[in-house]
Amino acid sequence: MFDQLLQLWLTLRVAQTQRYFLELSYDGTRYHGWQSQPNAVGVQQLINEALSTVLRAEIETTGCGRTDTGVHARQFFAHFEAPQPPEGGASTPEKETGNSQLTTHNSLLRSLNSLLPHDIAIKRMIPVAADAHARFDATLRSYQYHIHFEKDPFLNNFSWQLRDRPDVALMNEAAAIIMEYTDFSCFSKSNTQVKTNNCKIARVEWVEQDDNLVFHISADRFLRNMVRAIVGTLLMVGNKEIAPWEVRNIIESKNRSKAGTSVPACGLYLTEVRYPYLAP
Repeated sequence: MFDQLLQLWLTLRVAQTQRYFLELSYDGTRYHGWQSQPNAVGVQQLINEALSTVLRAEIETTGCGRTDTGVHARQFFAHFEAPQPPEGGASTPEKETGNSQLTTHNSLLRSLNSLLPHDIAIKRMIPVAADAHARFDATLRSYQYHIHFEKDPFLNNFSWQLRDRPDVALMNEAAAIIMEYTDFSCFSKSNTQVKTNNCKIARVEWVEQDDNLVFHISADRFLRNMVRAIVGTLLMVGNKEIAPWEVRNIIESKNRSKAGTSVPACGLYLTEVRYPYLAP
């Protein structure tokens, strides 16, 4: 009898709430990453506070992942549940397709953005199915790492300045080797309590852009500190400290100490997160 009453309560509770995805971007310079911290300010904390104020209810968000201190996000998603449809009404939620029924709520977006600091911006608010999940439903995540060589005050905190230009051809030769593997334990922080260190890499490439360098990498998931460790390792190749083929030995060692030093956070951007039911 108790189980039946509990199930009824849960059913009624779900029926009285609507799940939403928020699409946002942020400059991570001032924040200790996405996740709320007990003794530091994370982006999630400010989003939760703004939502709770506007919706007049205690709102908790779940992010599509976590970014480290100082890392930026050009595209980031989080989901939350509202006790009632926000101002403007809610359309029929869809999980299977990203059609026109997935609407934004302009008045609420304006209210949220007015409460948030200048370095956090909400772009879209999308009603989704009750079981849609910002973290577990993501099928692809993409990062970029930016490097520049000439002193530029406008790139401070947004790119890493190097003195010497690495050999891009050698780094891309080593990057092609990374595509052959799925276990990236050697690029992960230890004791991260994840079930697997396997990731399916879809793209890894260095691109020269306006005399600067941009590293592109896409995968279904990433380990903590993985991208910054890969960049540090490939720069060892580009600076001819190791040969491209030695990256194979590093990956197969599954030992973080064999890989390169993690590069600074300032040049790293989360640039894209894809879902099967959301239009880009």
